[in-house]
Amino acid sequence: MYKRQGYTEAEKQDIYRIIGLGALKYFILKVDPKKRILFDQKESVDFQGNTGPFIQYTYARIQAILRKVDFDTNVTLSEAETSLHDKEKELIKQLEIFPDVIQQAASNHSPALVANYTYDLVKEFNSFYQNVSILGADKYNEKVFRVQLAQSVANTIKNAFALLGIEVPERM
Repeated sequence: MYKRQGYTEAEKQDIYRIIGLGALKYFILKVDPKKRILFDQKESVDFQGNTGPFIQYTYARIQAILRKVDFDTNVTLSEAETSLHDKEKELIKQLEIFPDVIQQAASNHSPALVANYTYDLVKEFNSFYQNVSILGADKYNEKVFRVQLAQSVANTIKNAFALLGIEVPERM
């Protein structure tokens, strides 16, 4: 799923550490603390499904997109300048509930709420990514908005995982 060429041995080891610890921590934290779990090593490192590596990979994918941006994204767009695709609207809705999820997780002493929210956000982003061109958008305003949206998703993933004590790699 990920490429190892162009990495030093130290960089490879660091990425392996980040992915391995992310897999273990996420597997444990995604389960409600009141429930019992049975750790499945193979399932925990799967790059498909509700796993830490799947979420980390999506974060790294967004970083790869952002590295390709060759235009100014520090632009304020008015609502009139941009008509939103349904996938963009769904992604924005998902981003907007993050503060409430944090509050609920704190109130219920349940990091699983943050973990599962992050998985839902990543699923929503991947659906957006499959259906809407980010850098290939026809209009400049659409490109800028979609890059800003992808950046917001990446920031939210990073912040959510930081709350869970899980690192995210800039590339995989």
